[in-house]
Amino acid sequence: MRRTTDVREWTNAVFSLSCRVGKGIARVVILLLTVMFFWGAVLSAQQAYQVALESDRLVRFTSRAAIDEFEGTTERVDGLVLLNTDEVTDRTGGTETELYFEVDLASLDTGIGMRDRQMRDNYLEVEEYPYAAFGGVIEQVSSLPGAMFRVTTRGVLGIHGVERERVLTCDLAPVDEGYHVDCSFTVLLSDHDIEIPRIMFLKLNNQIRLELSFILEPAEFDSEI
Repeated sequence: MRRTTDVREWTNAVFSLSCRVGKGIARVVILLLTVMFFWGAVLSAQQAYQVALESDRLVRFTSRAAIDEFEGTTERVDGLVLLNTDEVTDRTGGTETELYFEVDLASLDTGIGMRDRQMRDNYLEVEEYPYAAFGGVIEQVSSLPGAMFRVTTRGVLGIHGVERERVLTCDLAPVDEGYHVDCSFTVLLSDHDIEIPRIMFLKLNNQIRLELSFILEPAEFDSEI
């Protein structure tokens, strides 16, 4: 997954993805694209951030079953955030904000090749559902000690072709011109119609712990827009 600083290229890629992950997320993506194409002047007055692809990124899932525990990781997370303020403050939030993030599920690595293939092909079915995606708005921002912020978001989480409304919370710490983001939450496989495997080397708990860590940096838009 490469950086797409040309919004036209980013549009084609994300619109195609949004059609696969579901209608609710597609609405968020279409709104984001409308804002980027027709309100460039507004964006310059406010602020947009994108995942910094040159910085360290981590998505980790952890399964703790009765007799086994293992994790899978990937660095393939990407996304875009539009704020209603010049930077993150206690005033940030509301319907004028938008966000969209995606994780490439085909890149998940558990350290065992056969387990990876079974998980990707037979359970996550990544050929048909290659991405997990979350789209929504910032609902509230609260200040934390050390110039940090706790950001509450409300939106739709799409995995395996099934969407669920979720409220997710992340902590942000200022770094350079952007923010370091840490998020953690649980996902029930049954909520997304994912069969719970019971084979010897792939015994998953229905409840999966997800952790994400990445940098948001000011977004770069094509100067012709």
